[in-house]
Amino acid sequence: MKKQLTVLSLLFSVLLFSQDKRVPIDTTVVTSNTITVKGKKVSYKAQTGTQPVFDSNGNIKATLYYTYYQRTDIANNEKRPLIMSFNGGPGSASVWMHVAYTGPKVLKIDDEGNPIQPYGIKDNPYSVLDVADIVFVNPVNTGYSRPVIKKDEKVDKKYFFGVNADAKYLADWLNTFVTRNNRWKSPKYIIGESYGGTRVMQLAYELQSRQWMYLNGVIMVSPADYKVIRTGGSEDYAVNFPYFTATAWYHKQLPTQLQQKDLLEILPEVESFAINTLLPALAKGGYISETEKNSVAKKMAFYSGIKKEVILQHNLEMPNSYFWKELLRDQGKTIGRLDSRYLGLDRKETGTRPDYSPELVSWLHSFTPSINYYTQNVLKFKTDVKYNMFGPVHPWDFSNNNSRENLRKAMAENPYLHLLVQSGYYDGATTYSAAKYTMGKIDPSGKLKNRMSFKGYRSGHMMYLRKVDLEKANEDLRQFILKSSKNIGAAKY
Repeated sequence: MKKQLTVLSLLFSVLLFSQDKRVPIDTTVVTSNTITVKGKKVSYKAQTGTQPVFDSNGNIKATLYYTYYQRTDIANNEKRPLIMSFNGGPGSASVWMHVAYTGPKVLKIDDEGNPIQPYGIKDNPYSVLDVADIVFVNPVNTGYSRPVIKKDEKVDKKYFFGVNADAKYLADWLNTFVTRNNRWKSPKYIIGESYGGTRVMQLAYELQSRQWMYLNGVIMVSPADYKVIRTGGSEDYAVNFPYFTATAWYHKQLPTQLQQKDLLEILPEVESFAINTLLPALAKGGYISETEKNSVAKKMAFYSGIKKEVILQHNLEMPNSYFWKELLRDQGKTIGRLDSRYLGLDRKETGTRPDYSPELVSWLHSFTPSINYYTQNVLKFKTDVKYNMFGPVHPWDFSNNNSRENLRKAMAENPYLHLLVQSGYYDGATTYSAAKYTMGKIDPSGKLKNRMSFKGYRSGHMMYLRKVDLEKANEDLRQFILKSSKNIGAAKY
């Protein structure tokens, strides 16, 4: 297939101030291609390269590597939606959704997401490129993105590495990108996976309040809400519990009367138990009666496949990490953190958590060679710089994290703005039930819930790695975009 290479700009002079002199500060490479989506041919151009991050004085603080896919077989893109895509970490490149979910290319993997050799990429017949253009953005120190510093200077970590700082400089960068590419009239969407959920909640308000860039949609894929996860509080244990049921069902560890039902028949009653029974019990702490404690533990065992005695030993507070080790301990196997369909083998069967995450090492088998090959051989971006799948961004400043409330403000101030949450039932890191809980906490008034929607999938954190869910998740996203980008008249209540 014919590809046309065009180098638009390369600012050699500023290379002298780069942290890594091999990283160009402002450069663009364009290639052309076609794919078939839902049986129809789609022509597009892929624009990849680096674009600077400017501070308020116009000084260059960093350069971000991005890839922008734009459909070319349409007459006018003024009404065509633009998706701005981020992954999480913090410190994760945009590679995951780029070459496995929404982009025009996906990994060569089996139908359940496992790596196969030889590694590589193939066309994505489910990509949303038919209905929206997409830019995949790599924050500082991810992908080929790097800070720009003068000789003997240190990286200004406070400028980049924190909930608020991250959203601020990315909003600045997006303003530049939208202006350079003449997309101000387009319906706009931001999508973020994992920590990217926190990122886009914060970024929505940052874009609207400081850049005056109003959005049509925010999409959170397997979102990490740090108001719940890793807190060790009652909410954390309770809202994650339905994930135990889903995973135990998948591995056939539930009692027969549950196991013979479909997963979606079981989950509503477990979600009710988690909020209406387990959460109040946990809130009582040591003041819970022995009768109630035993009753709750018995029900937890029934719904999780974990022995009642083990649950009592944890005082009803069983961490997800212990569950990954315990569920199949008698079979000599552990289960994955990000996708509990994956199995691992530990050195010892004893212990409180697995030795490693089998799903993550499996994914790195596929993603790392594929993105390096794709970038240099297909997109034609040539560099000796290491592509950071995960980059150095710590310590990350989580203080003053008001991302939930800021998304609520953004939605309240913009009647056009809608929210879509997508989660896998077997994700043990950012559980589907915690994502649902977050949706309720974003809008405690309930006045915005008619603009919020949730979609669940029978896979894990990266639900799109399973072929069935790659198709379903893209279609859910496609329908969300089509619905929320329609002209509904004046933006008013």
